[in-house]
Amino acid sequence: MARSTKKAARHYAIGFVGGGNMATAMIKGFVAAGVCAPAQICASDVDPAKRSALARALKVHATADNTAVVRGARVTILAVKPQIIDQVLAEIRPAVTPRKLFVSIAAGIPSSRLERGLGDGARVVRVMPNTPALLGKGMAVAVRGRHATAADERLVLKLLRTVGAARAVDDEQLLDAVTGLSGSGPAYVYLFAEALIAGGIAAGLAPEVAAALTLQTITGAAAMLQESGETPERLRAMVTSPGGTTLAGLTELERRGFVEAVSACVVVATRRATELGRG
Repeated sequence: MARSTKKAARHYAIGFVGGGNMATAMIKGFVAAGVCAPAQICASDVDPAKRSALARALKVHATADNTAVVRGARVTILAVKPQIIDQVLAEIRPAVTPRKLFVSIAAGIPSSRLERGLGDGARVVRVMPNTPALLGKGMAVAVRGRHATAADERLVLKLLRTVGAARAVDDEQLLDAVTGLSGSGPAYVYLFAEALIAGGIAAGLAPEVAAALTLQTITGAAAMLQESGETPERLRAMVTSPGGTTLAGLTELERRGFVEAVSACVVVATRRATELGRG
């Protein structure tokens, strides 16, 4: 059973409006890093099953009352879909004060829109995370709104780094491009993995062998990119021998417009993030 709203609405450090996968990942990261104890966290969700799961598995307070979360929390993380953000902002606005910090992970929603919805003077930091945060390997980028302070930004980055890497930017317009690249990027990698597995099967490998080879190849290549100190171009050249198998494969990718297609998907996703922000 979810804990009662009255108990949850007293005092706690961090609140979540929305109790989905990203909220779950962040809660786990905060607790594991010792940022706060489960009893100092409250999350709201419209789904009773999610509330029960949060309270049972993570030992946090759970409630159906979004306003209660905001009223009690020092920091509130807005973890709802962008399509319902205006409705949520209107609901919680009576509980907003200048002492409270709001962190939004709603894709595409600009800080100016969040500030209007929350009321004059609201302290807002907008963040774009990604789903590898579920394994503590996320990538998040933050930008602060007009009323948020440098200390607010430092606090948000500290929180985000419990579930992966994080950095800040000064120009909020860049966050749509961040959304198109790292926010949506894991899905592009997963599609690439699907294609590699399919290619291995087409070449005669058993499905489980093709999958195992693909996953380790992607893991190893990512480690090389992060740890070798070499550029992607240099690492690619190191694997590509004249007249060899890798060159044959890369030539086919080039013939089919691989680089252009991947670049275009980032641009299109960026454009969609901008559209979401316009409402």
